[in-house]
Amino acid sequence: MKKFGFDFSHLRGDFFGGITAGIVALPLALAFGVSSGLGPSAGLYGAIFISFFAALFGGTNTQISGPTAPMTAVSMIVIAQIIAAFDGDVSNALPAILMVFLLAGLMQIGLGIIGLGKYIKYMPYPVVSGFMTAIGVIILVTQILPSVGYYPKEDAAYVNKFKPQAEEIILENILKEEAGEGILVLEDFKETIKRADDISEEDILKESQTLAGAEASGVLGALRLMPRALKNINWLELMLALATIFIIYGFKHITKVVPSTLVALFVVSGVAVAFGLNYRPIEEIPTGLPLPEWRIFTEFNFATLTPYLFTAFTLALLGAIDSLLTSVVADNMTKTQHKPNKELIGQGIGNTIAAIFGGIPGAGATIRTVVNINAGGKTRLSGMIAGILLMMILLVFSSAASKIPAAVLAGILITVGIGVMDYKGLKAIPYMPRPEVAILLIVLVLSSVWNLVYAVGIGLVIASLMFMKKMGDLTAEGSNIQALKEEAWPDEANFPQHLVDEVFIKHIDGPLFFGATNDFNQLIRQIPETASTIVIRMDEMEYLDQSGLYAIEDSVFDLVQKGKKVLLVGVIKQPRYLMERIDLIPDLIPPEHIFDNFQDCLAWIRDNVKGG
Repeated sequence: MKKFGFDFSHLRGDFFGGITAGIVALPLALAFGVSSGLGPSAGLYGAIFISFFAALFGGTNTQISGPTAPMTAVSMIVIAQIIAAFDGDVSNALPAILMVFLLAGLMQIGLGIIGLGKYIKYMPYPVVSGFMTAIGVIILVTQILPSVGYYPKEDAAYVNKFKPQAEEIILENILKEEAGEGILVLEDFKETIKRADDISEEDILKESQTLAGAEASGVLGALRLMPRALKNINWLELMLALATIFIIYGFKHITKVVPSTLVALFVVSGVAVAFGLNYRPIEEIPTGLPLPEWRIFTEFNFATLTPYLFTAFTLALLGAIDSLLTSVVADNMTKTQHKPNKELIGQGIGNTIAAIFGGIPGAGATIRTVVNINAGGKTRLSGMIAGILLMMILLVFSSAASKIPAAVLAGILITVGIGVMDYKGLKAIPYMPRPEVAILLIVLVLSSVWNLVYAVGIGLVIASLMFMKKMGDLTAEGSNIQALKEEAWPDEANFPQHLVDEVFIKHIDGPLFFGATNDFNQLIRQIPETASTIVIRMDEMEYLDQSGLYAIEDSVFDLVQKGKKVLLVGVIKQPRYLMERIDLIPDLIPPEHIFDNFQDCLAWIRDNVKGG
């Protein structure tokens, strides 16, 4: 039943899917908001508006969107830089921060309009793996300090180290002001002294705290301060964080019906409040409806925004990749096909509106999307319901949420950091091709200690150069996986016609690499249901990279799950080595289903396929 463009025939499933996804999103939204530096309300606003509008205008029916680990990791760096540029004043920096987020949303809309969505599939697996693991490292390391109750800006001894530098910066600003006013400092130094006398200890302390916060930011900053933090542990905060982590991991073994993250949030916060513990709460969440931050437009300054244009594009591109990867997961679970460009437009609209209301940017969230699908969500109504639920929680329970211990959210984020790492890629390091391992490690290290965006860019460039070299070495011009109706190879001329419906033959003509995996997956989906046996001919597949390996693994797994037999013909040394390393051979394809030539395969088919 469709009305006003919505499909209400799955309303019950969409309702439960949206409610469940919204509940899962609540603690993460608060945690990501705190982690970003703008506070829990910014995370909640982002979750509300992105979830609702990305679902309304997007191209993936079951996708649940909101703040995610990768988007928050980049956002926290941007926020810290802009706040530092505004001398640590969050209120004054907020319009510039939100304008960057708004611009990122508009860029995403533009990427969707120009049709960039279909090109995201060309992201090599080692780059994605290194990036996701780096996100986990960043979140994990940076949350250790708050989990032990250590906040650099509140450490007087540490902050005092920055007073000389703070005074130097303040004096430099005075001299710049005077130069702008045409005052000759050396001839009228009394004016400089007068202005310096107006600087209070509070101004110096504020500037020192800003410098201390900047020095302590990121992975390197957190590692530098780790010894100091461990000497100044707040044991209550640490116990709250550890209790949160313990419940998140432990409750999953009891039941997965109720999200363990939500259980940890309620139980640990409830105990802390009920026993009147002297803990550090999160920032207060404003009550009532979120209001537009009109200063984005009234205080717009292009000169202030210019240094962050590339950062806005980074957020737009990262959000696009993050969302479309989740869309692929949703497609595999629901056996549907998302619309990538429409999805980018929907994500862009969601991020744009979220920025106007003071929310941090986000993207399609894999875990929340999976939860939605498993709970019965089938249409975009589920994502909209998730956003509405979060709005209701904001209106009714914001005062109660403001009492949540900061250490609880730090504990939640630590589990997020551990969970977001790509262990599949890390475990593959010992047997993956050395060039791909190098790419993964380069992206991982550079993303963790330097710059996320530049690291991904460098990884893409290296991957492209290595791929071109490999193709040159193989004297191949590219990969060509033929369409469903293709010409039979010469040795297939005598294939029995009465087995055409029972046996499906697929050719891989050329290397299977990261740029061809999407086509491969689409062709696997074209296999008719009548086929009980699938023959994949790899005689001409000279090279298999990590992306192609996992594409084959996922496809074969799905086919085996459906009760179909998969036969491989002509598997050469390099692809077979990789398939054996991940146990695709023999766990999914036993050795007796692998043939050196098609004639041996045909003999097996005649003996084992019904009607042969």
